[in-house]
Amino acid sequence: MKKHYFAICALFAAACIGFSACGGAQHGSDGNSGAAGSDSEPWAPDAPGGTEAGGMTGPSFHYGSIVEQGFHDTKEQAESYFSLDRNTASYSQVRAQLRNGYTVAPDSVRTEELINYFSYGYPAPAEEVGVTAYLSDCPWNEAHKLVTVGIRTAERKIEAERNNYVFLVDLSGSMAARVAGLEGTTCLDLVKTGILKLVEGLTERDAVSIVSYASRVETVLEPTLADEAGKTEIGHRVLALNANGYTNGSGGLELAYQHAERYRSEDGNNRVILMTDGDFNVGIRSTEALKTFISEKAASGVYLSVLGFGIGNMRDDIMQELALSGNGNYAYIDTPREAEKVLCEELSGTLVTVAKDAKAGVKFDPEKVSKYRLLGYDMKLLSEDDFNDPEKDAGEIGSNLCVTAVYETELCEDIAGGDTLATVEIRYRSAGDGEAAKSVTAEVLNTAAESEDVSFIACVAEFGLILRRSEFRGTASLAGVLSRLEGMKDYLAKDLYKEELKELVAIAKDAGIYGG
Repeated sequence: MKKHYFAICALFAAACIGFSACGGAQHGSDGNSGAAGSDSEPWAPDAPGGTEAGGMTGPSFHYGSIVEQGFHDTKEQAESYFSLDRNTASYSQVRAQLRNGYTVAPDSVRTEELINYFSYGYPAPAEEVGVTAYLSDCPWNEAHKLVTVGIRTAERKIEAERNNYVFLVDLSGSMAARVAGLEGTTCLDLVKTGILKLVEGLTERDAVSIVSYASRVETVLEPTLADEAGKTEIGHRVLALNANGYTNGSGGLELAYQHAERYRSEDGNNRVILMTDGDFNVGIRSTEALKTFISEKAASGVYLSVLGFGIGNMRDDIMQELALSGNGNYAYIDTPREAEKVLCEELSGTLVTVAKDAKAGVKFDPEKVSKYRLLGYDMKLLSEDDFNDPEKDAGEIGSNLCVTAVYETELCEDIAGGDTLATVEIRYRSAGDGEAAKSVTAEVLNTAAESEDVSFIACVAEFGLILRRSEFRGTASLAGVLSRLEGMKDYLAKDLYKEELKELVAIAKDAGIYGG
């Protein structure tokens, strides 16, 4: 019976993954757009200023407003500080909009999340965290240079600790929406695929609970060890999930955290994994109240990861805030392949923390660099006091992951090759060494980097500037990005996700609405 059951599960997952090449996105079905106290307005492609020539009208998208950071004069402000994490939701959302013919919402483009969607070949760290800095040309402004800061964490085996996961599954009516391009597949089907795939990688030491919420909140599965019998029971409960009703997200969060506390792992990983389209329209309606509640739980050692599904009701603005408050990551699942990437290929990196309260500080030499601008991280900036405060809550970085930051800089005249332009410092608390405070540093030298990773990162950054309609995009063009990517065929061929970027740039160029 067990072998027969697992064959059914495998067929379910394989059927979903088989459709992943279509790359579709989800459409909401019930039109609800209630917010949890957010002040942001939905992005509507057919609103004034939204649809441009060739753009396709569609459902409303809810994104938080982003204010891009401008250039800083190093004579006045030579230091830049920001919190580190590795969220990737923005890239998946951009992909979903482009593949479905919608005009990309500028506020859906968080440049650092586009860049951090991909893995890079940064040197392995000596301890938990390593950092390397690179200098290269700026494709959209020939008078400027790019400083790329590459951070890599050590691998921490997920089997080395007992994991305590609570899946909090949204079963509201919008989760029954069909997935465009994946005939017969719903948002909830993607959720099921994701849970089944994650559970495959767990061991008998790990515990899984499932809480659902719609018109009411229910415990679908009490804490259950992921041994052979437990995986069978988990699979039964997952496949039996059905979507209906409206959303009681806050009640679901409260019950999920109760289960996490009941089976707390003192020396392992305690995490609630919220799987939703983000439409919180019943319960704690204040975003600030939700953030406070989740922050308190994170401080106690129970983190929150957020996986978003759907477009029609998709509350990116809320989910981004909740993940930041919960010291967890935020990813957006638009295809079964993305579910497998996040919950299988990147399982340890997604769910096992290596560096806590991770933050970066970059100090430019005013005699060598006249001005600089950080691309992205607009919602994660820190003050110098925050950077120097060891108690200040910051981001978390998982196992064996790359995190990247890019600065656009203008160098001073008459500086020598090999001069030190800036110093980078990464501070964090070790998750595996009694939370000891640590730091690593690197110098930015006036030496051109010869790195295909750096060249690719510049392509992603330029793509983001164009889709954001950034005032700092200079001479950026989709034709230029596409041309450079076509010259990197061997590099792209090694990574299907990087290869996909070229397809997305071509789609955006053919749309004829973003310029160049």
